[in-house]
Amino acid sequence: MSNRLYYGDNLDILREHVADESVDLIYLDPPFNSKRDYNLLFKTPKGQQSDAQITAFDDTWHWGPQAEAEFHQILKGPNTDVAEMMQALRKFLGENDMMAYLTMIANRLLQLQRVLKSTGSLYLHCDPTASHYLKVVLDGVFGKINCRNEISWKRSSAHSDTKQGMKRYGKIRDIIFFYTKSDGYAWTPQYTPYDETYLEQEYRHLDSSGRRYKEADLTAAKPGGDVEYGWRVKRKLGSSERWQEDLADEFRKPKKGWEYLEVRPYSGRYWAYGRKNLIDFANQGKLIHRETGMPRLKLFADEMPGVSLQDSWDDISPASGDEDLGYPTQKPIALLERIIRASSKEGDIVLDPFCGCGTAVHAAQKLGRQWIGIDVTHLAISLIEKRMKNAFPYLQVVSPGTKKAAQVGPNAFEVVGVPRDIDGARDMFERDPHQFQLWACTLVGAQPYKGGRKGADSGIDGLVFPEVEKGKMEKVIVSVKGGKNVGVAMVRDLKGVIQRDKAAIGLFVTLTPPTKEMIKEAASAGFYESPLHGDYPCLQILTVEGLLEGKESAKFPDMAYGGQTFKKAKAENKTKDQGKLF
Repeated sequence: MSNRLYYGDNLDILREHVADESVDLIYLDPPFNSKRDYNLLFKTPKGQQSDAQITAFDDTWHWGPQAEAEFHQILKGPNTDVAEMMQALRKFLGENDMMAYLTMIANRLLQLQRVLKSTGSLYLHCDPTASHYLKVVLDGVFGKINCRNEISWKRSSAHSDTKQGMKRYGKIRDIIFFYTKSDGYAWTPQYTPYDETYLEQEYRHLDSSGRRYKEADLTAAKPGGDVEYGWRVKRKLGSSERWQEDLADEFRKPKKGWEYLEVRPYSGRYWAYGRKNLIDFANQGKLIHRETGMPRLKLFADEMPGVSLQDSWDDISPASGDEDLGYPTQKPIALLERIIRASSKEGDIVLDPFCGCGTAVHAAQKLGRQWIGIDVTHLAISLIEKRMKNAFPYLQVVSPGTKKAAQVGPNAFEVVGVPRDIDGARDMFERDPHQFQLWACTLVGAQPYKGGRKGADSGIDGLVFPEVEKGKMEKVIVSVKGGKNVGVAMVRDLKGVIQRDKAAIGLFVTLTPPTKEMIKEAASAGFYESPLHGDYPCLQILTVEGLLEGKESAKFPDMAYGGQTFKKAKAENKTKDQGKLF
């Protein structure tokens, strides 16, 4: 079940593919209902930006038949607390976009609560747009007693909205709700480094090597450490000179019942550590003695774990530089690593039902966890697949239904729902020709024309803008055909579109093998002469089957995979917990 990417509605995937109490940690970063589209930008020539965007997802939810159906699913479910709460919210909010959004989230949270282990945790990432309502929904699903934290993540530096006429404080934070399924949840404390002011105040002493330390008491109100000895005073306190004389002898012949170095704790107190610990501290140079001979423990700042992590996170910056893949809502890997380290251990299963560009699954793989990612856009799944193969070159992608797929391990992952063979492609076309068209464009690295919106396409289904030489980009047109009635007239039409739009190359992607007449017509289009890379056929016929099997590929100058601005994920260093190659 682990190490899988699912393309499809996460509600259906959760119900059909994820078993009860099988997941250790869930992170979800659902759409924020912020009334805007998030667009993925592709590299294009100047002046082409209007056609150079594709909507990754529209995060505005509207009340309609789908929202009504999901609302009634909640009412019929076993969690009556959630049913009553959602009815109250509907009465208060009405049948609007916010209610549709909350209904969608509530229905999925119920499934996520089902698949979460009793020791598991859930982190929901959102912004203040709907956070107050989302917390009410989370309380209903998980119980308010299982709310552990409302974490504030500073996602950007200070900025002034007043310059744009905004009469409010700057918005620079996201919210992460941390819930568990029970009191017995997995937990590993996390720490942040000490700041310089704290070090100077708390660890104000310096040893001969310049290491900062503070003194700590070695006694306690009750016996500690090696309680067998009782550690009550048996002999009188000797002079400091006598203590120095006894030091070596005490290490050589420790005697049961003696006080450590003939030093007794203050009246009514006990040693907090056993005799062996105290001797070890002395050998390590961690004891400092007062004039009375009473030892104190030296706690070195560089040996301390740091400051216990609080619920305000301002030390992790947004994804930038080499990490930034160009995805609009991408979160930094460090943020997900912190969550994964705190609430899971190696080998645990991490689930992200809105996986976007795959930061959660990337972090899970890096930290030796198993993972499941789900997204409703094939573009996101395609991006994650490339990201994982770039970041972890040893990973293999296995096809669903194969023997290897049933035994997916740390060195492989499976992509489910996206066609991996010709039968899957035909099935996708029969179910949704428009989605098939969008998917087929990704086979040649093309962006869907006009954002993939339905309507008249002027003979163009996709576009690629390869950089043929520095500063110069050309246009490659893609035409996708999935039906059975594919013939030479369609090739002739594409040839005309190439000439009309002054494109360099046209790619004819077909689900049906081409006829001899189609091949002959394509050849008559001639060649595009690249200034640096040679000649390429102006009109290329490519079959879906050949592209899937790697036997065919689009041929045009430079720009791997169509020149998308999605950057190549930096390869991670291979660690011992990532297993061996097959």
